[in-house]
Amino acid sequence: MKNNSPNYRRKKIITPKRLFLILPIIIIGLSIISTGIGAVFISPSDVLAVLIGLGTDMDTFIIESYRIPRIVLSVLVGAGLAVSGTILQGIIRNPLASPDVIGITKGAGLSAVIVIILFPKSPSIVLPIAAFVGAMIVALVLYLMVYKQGIKPTTLALGGVALGALCHAGIQYFMIKYPLEINAALIWLTGSLWSRSWEHIYGVLPWIVILLPLTIILAIKLDILNLGDDVAQDLGESVSKIRLLMLMIAVALAASCVAAVGSIGFVGLIAPHMARKFVGVKHKYLLPISALIGSLLVLLADSIGRGIIPPKEIPVGIVIAIIGAPYFLYLLRKERKSF
Repeated sequence: MKNNSPNYRRKKIITPKRLFLILPIIIIGLSIISTGIGAVFISPSDVLAVLIGLGTDMDTFIIESYRIPRIVLSVLVGAGLAVSGTILQGIIRNPLASPDVIGITKGAGLSAVIVIILFPKSPSIVLPIAAFVGAMIVALVLYLMVYKQGIKPTTLALGGVALGALCHAGIQYFMIKYPLEINAALIWLTGSLWSRSWEHIYGVLPWIVILLPLTIILAIKLDILNLGDDVAQDLGESVSKIRLLMLMIAVALAASCVAAVGSIGFVGLIAPHMARKFVGVKHKYLLPISALIGSLLVLLADSIGRGIIPPKEIPVGIVIAIIGAPYFLYLLRKERKSF
């Protein structure tokens, strides 16, 4: 006997295969609209004209030099942060886990603030390198902290929170000590795609191209971890090695993204939750759908930030925070009720 309830029909209509078709179409459509948003508005038809080589010289220059790089970077960064958050939620087995929880973004932020404030005349390439190194240092210290006790979800989460708080204290120290030099640091810490170029894309692209497919290949390992450590060991898996490998992948993805655009929170938290509502907990679906939703979130937030009060821009990190903070409170309330 068929169940004709609305919930049953919705589950049948929105399948993973349909989402793999629908979400890219939405991203492409939003990208075309977003490309025209800014200090100089360009209509979608003119954007399409530029893309097929029939646009004016002015439109072509604006789109190719400024708009397309940030659109591409939005998609890459959103996907990277979302997948990083999905992995962390899987290995820590906590739905509230994200790159912020284990201190990755705070480590990158502290390194970036040091460079911005103490070495303001350093080449532009130094900042993303410093941010990446800072995130990796936090990951290494976290690993050394939890290694003797075993790489367990609780020790990872608590160690990450402690390191994140320490890095945040360092950021506050530099901002108080050097109050006249903090403007550039604040822009970076809020997360922004302003003035991003193809160089930033080249810094992120290799990590995304290599690590995203690898993560999907290893998706079954995350499913096994979700069964519990005892069950995973009974199945012949080395839980600590799997958790360490996936942790390094999550760190590399988040660090490369943060190095390119600054600290953008909540994407690694929101995207996995939204994806889980559509496709469930199987990571072979959850990881790619999270990536697509993350791309859509960052792209939408950047479009809103550029379109509200042009020519001024609201950093994408602030727009994401406005969306993400209420959602995070909703998740906290939900988790508290379930507990």
